[in-house]
Amino acid sequence: MQTFSKWVGAAGIGSFLAGVLTLAAVPARADVLEKIRASGSITLAHRDASIPFSYLDQDKRPVGYSIDLCLKVVEAIRRELKLDRLEVKYLLVTPAARIAAISEGQASLECGSTTNTAERRKSVDFTIAHFISSSRLLVRTDAQLNAIDQLAARTVVSTKGTTSVTVMRRLNDDLGLKMTIAEAPDHTQAFAMVAEGKAAAFAMDDVLLYGLRANAPKPDDYKVIGKPLTMEPYAIMLPKGDAAFKKVVDQEVRRVILSGEINGLYAKWFQQPIPPKGINLALPMPYLLKDSFKFPSDKVGDI
Repeated sequence: MQTFSKWVGAAGIGSFLAGVLTLAAVPARADVLEKIRASGSITLAHRDASIPFSYLDQDKRPVGYSIDLCLKVVEAIRRELKLDRLEVKYLLVTPAARIAAISEGQASLECGSTTNTAERRKSVDFTIAHFISSSRLLVRTDAQLNAIDQLAARTVVSTKGTTSVTVMRRLNDDLGLKMTIAEAPDHTQAFAMVAEGKAAAFAMDDVLLYGLRANAPKPDDYKVIGKPLTMEPYAIMLPKGDAAFKKVVDQEVRRVILSGEINGLYAKWFQQPIPPKGINLALPMPYLLKDSFKFPSDKVGDI
């Protein structure tokens, strides 16, 4: 202490102690579980057109495969906190705003169609993947397009803030296609650009393209083309670095998968009629997804 006193002096010690007292007076940032306990509510971020994962039904209520899974997680959180009830609030987000909604604490879980990537894990955490998709292209059937190289010098649209934008820019450069890469604020408007002839193709995860196509007035006017451009493991997003919260979320998602409950959820949204139009996507569980469910993990192979 004597050496320290000589170094900082009496005034320095006083400033140091004052700083310690000031820091001690500032309450520690409450973790997610404690915030939920204190408020008696949890906010789920959701999408409006990510069919069948997270979208609005005819009554403008959030529904979908990811929403149902999130609600199971909410119930697990309620049990963990020993609460009689836990109010669920919803926050509509866009692809561009969804990461900030979680990293800035506006919502505790993001229940959509978000790919777990290394870049995104700098800002948020992910739980175990509940779907695996791949990026492809939707075009008008009458355009007679069947492969990406036929899109040279044409406009291709994707949704702002998605991995498909990055992929298309990279392929555009690598293949020298001289495409114009346009960005729409959401999936619905990107689809509309193709429908109206403003873009030759819409680059997005194939399952979302099939969902948008199925809900179009004339589904046969559109088709999904090309080889898979990426592999997209979808997972629920949650705040970065909260180990206690992530443990509860991971445990419940793992339980849903290993118990087989996930199969019922999958069948409900991918193999049965869904709102608002009662359309059945009739999509069998992809082999890669079925295989991943044998050993549920939040680890993914980054591209």
